[in-house]
Amino acid sequence: MVEVSGLGPDPGDQAIIGMAARENRIPVTIDTDFGRLIYGGSEHAGLIRLPDVPAGPRIQLLADVFRRHADDIASGAVITVRSGRIRISRPPVRT
Repeated sequence: MVEVSGLGPDPGDQAIIGMAARENRIPVTIDTDFGRLIYGGSEHAGLIRLPDVPAGPRIQLLADVFRRHADDIASGAVITVRSGRIRISRPPVRT
């Protein structure tokens, strides 16, 4: 796991999603902009979005998402947890 804030000044969402794709990492974010980048055609390795999950339960919820949806994560899906529901989307993968 890499925390982007520990890498220095914020390089911007496009750079973060690109770095994650090159390193085959899945960003975990509360920000909705990453989904827009992916659906806009940015190269990606997947995404987990937690836009309305309070800070306290995020770690346990994330562990549950990884355990229950490992195959979806490995396939590059975008997983959004909102209002207690999990939505799995399969955006186009750039080649």
